[in-house]
Amino acid sequence: MRAGRHQRRPGAQVDLIPMIDIVFQLILFFLVSTTFAMLPAITLKLPSSQTSESVSIGQITITLETDGAIWYNSDPMASYSELNERLAAFDEVDYENRRDYPVQLEADELVTNGSIVQVFDILRKNGFAALNLRTKNSE
Repeated sequence: MRAGRHQRRPGAQVDLIPMIDIVFQLILFFLVSTTFAMLPAITLKLPSSQTSESVSIGQITITLETDGAIWYNSDPMASYSELNERLAAFDEVDYENRRDYPVQLEADELVTNGSIVQVFDILRKNGFAALNLRTKNSE
């Protein structure tokens, strides 16, 4: 005997929920794994250089402004002696490796040479030797 009714197969449907889950996880992965360069909001007119090269930003950034303000990363320093104390207390690496630890110096183009030399002396007294001067490329 033949049945009068035919069984209908349900139409093929694509379940989008697993795909949405994977896309969401990819977005979260890229958001978490992305690093952002946090630069202090200090306005400087950097000197230009035709031979400047890009370097990776070190963990320590010292900024000198025309008005005499001194910054250690994003923290304002009241004086050069406070900067000296802060560098002396730097303990992320042992003393033997301070020589190779990168330090970036950003100075406005109108900062006096004496101020820059004073920062160099403080860095040398505290064992830092890998210094990068930040400039802008004039090309």
